[in-house]
Amino acid sequence: MQRRPLTALPADKVLVAPSILAADFGRLAEEISGVEAAGAELLHIDVMDGHFVPNLSIGPPVVQSIRTVSALPFDVHLMLADPGRYAEAFIAAGADHITIHVESEGDLAAILEQIRSSGCSSGITLRPGTPASALDPYLNLVDMVLVMTVEPGFGGQSFMADQIPKIRHIARALEELDHPVHLEVDGGLDAQTAPLVVEAGANVLVAGSSVFRNPAGISEAVRRLRS
Repeated sequence: MQRRPLTALPADKVLVAPSILAADFGRLAEEISGVEAAGAELLHIDVMDGHFVPNLSIGPPVVQSIRTVSALPFDVHLMLADPGRYAEAFIAAGADHITIHVESEGDLAAILEQIRSSGCSSGITLRPGTPASALDPYLNLVDMVLVMTVEPGFGGQSFMADQIPKIRHIARALEELDHPVHLEVDGGLDAQTAPLVVEAGANVLVAGSSVFRNPAGISEAVRRLRS
């Protein structure tokens, strides 16, 4: 399987990653084609276990199914208590990138290495209440850091502006590394809030409701995010 890791994407360009959590699952292939046609650079896939977060979402069979209808890189966010137990299944299903939570169980460094050794790029993320310093042991092991600007688990939440200083702090830390690392933000992003996180140093914008449920349509929603 040919991988499309995020290391192949420029870290100095704003990239849009529509989150299929907000898509119409009855028309999922069509919705994915819509964001691809709109110029989105990657597809964000939220995976929830009903334990680490109080919600359930998709599993490897859905990832495997949509892999056949899209050439976009799949940016898989594992909101799982034990990501090491399931990482291999998502890699086999067609993930190109996998992000795990710093609050999760297991040997996180080993899981990140497993992800990278598979040909995928790897990422680390944290809840809004977790300090940025928790990421320090892993920054040299990842290709992307994801900052959550809502509590993980549900789409459609309001943007938490108090996370902007954390984005700035992490952006400065990433500048000191010897390899480029994407800085992704997820939660409440739209045409009004996206410029705030880009100014703070983010370059990958995850957006669900503001893309798939935008009255102006998917193409216009992506254009507004990018501008």
